[in-house]
Amino acid sequence: MAMQGMEFMGDVPWRKLYLHGLVRAADGQKMSKSKGNVVDPLGLIDKFGADALRFFMAAMESQGRDVKMDEKRVEGYRNFATKLWNAARFLQSNGVTASTSHEAPAAQLPVNRWIIAETVATVQAIDSALADLRFDAAANAIYHFVWDQFCDWYIELTKGGMDDETRAVAGWAFDQILVMLHPFMPFITEELWHLTGARANELIVAQWPQALAAVDSEAQAEIDWLIRLVSAIRTARTELNVPPGAKLPVVVSDGSEKTHRRLDRQGAALARLGRIASLTFGEAPTGGAAQIVVDEATFILPLEGVIDIAAEKARLAKALAAAQKERDALGGRLSNPSFVEKAKPEAVAKAREDHGEKTAEAEQLQAALDRLG
Repeated sequence: MAMQGMEFMGDVPWRKLYLHGLVRAADGQKMSKSKGNVVDPLGLIDKFGADALRFFMAAMESQGRDVKMDEKRVEGYRNFATKLWNAARFLQSNGVTASTSHEAPAAQLPVNRWIIAETVATVQAIDSALADLRFDAAANAIYHFVWDQFCDWYIELTKGGMDDETRAVAGWAFDQILVMLHPFMPFITEELWHLTGARANELIVAQWPQALAAVDSEAQAEIDWLIRLVSAIRTARTELNVPPGAKLPVVVSDGSEKTHRRLDRQGAALARLGRIASLTFGEAPTGGAAQIVVDEATFILPLEGVIDIAAEKARLAKALAAAQKERDALGGRLSNPSFVEKAKPEAVAKAREDHGEKTAEAEQLQAALDRLG
């Protein structure tokens, strides 16, 4: 075609040519009718939707690597589309409408300044990835932003009540999401584009987001700190079998002035998301307690009367010993040259994966034991 273009049109038909990897079966084998491992994409579309399959192909398209067709991953991206739809419904139910401006709204609240900064960072990451033809990096950037930052944190942080500023920022950020996600999931984004408000044009011709909004590094740092603190409290509660409905008091020790100011501003969100009954400043209480360190401050969760501390220590110690035993057994297999050289590559890879999981599990159990003192 290139030669014909030069001969008959005096120009090449394209300036860039992208060669993608081969799509293989889930086990890495080449698809073949004789092997009976051919995957019909139309069947996947009927089951999970065209958007989910399209996003899977983009997210798995790493340069220089073939794609293993994994139905579970396609299903996961269908769930991602469902999460996006539910986010749109939540915004609509709270009076959030389509944004009328390409520029970010003026914002004073740290949580709104944070999501604006994260949106700008995502635009920059996607622009850079697409310029380098890294479709996997671009897809994973928008996936992480939508699932982890916008849905899991921004929406949760604003559930306490939306004012006009938050509605404006949420509408703007969701519009940017629809535009950035459109190349990867064109059908659901086009549908949501029109369901969320009156539009002058179709989404396919909408202006691409520009990374021009001012970034507030202080707001970013504050909300990132809040996310780390809430995550640490939730992890401690789960590891120590604290009943989900139990609200715990928290004592803050060694907190700086900056931490005190942040707690003043974010205390309500912290109490709601971390299920905290009260927040006080002072020395660590006597008796069993879990300790969480975030930056310079220590957050103590008294557990007397909430859980049986002696029984919980015994449970954790038993689970830790079992995890360490399995970890060491797997480590012994992997250190054996005979196993690594003679076993099937899939078996070696599985052993390494299991070893990593058991190592992480042992570290988590040890951390839980350490928290109880």
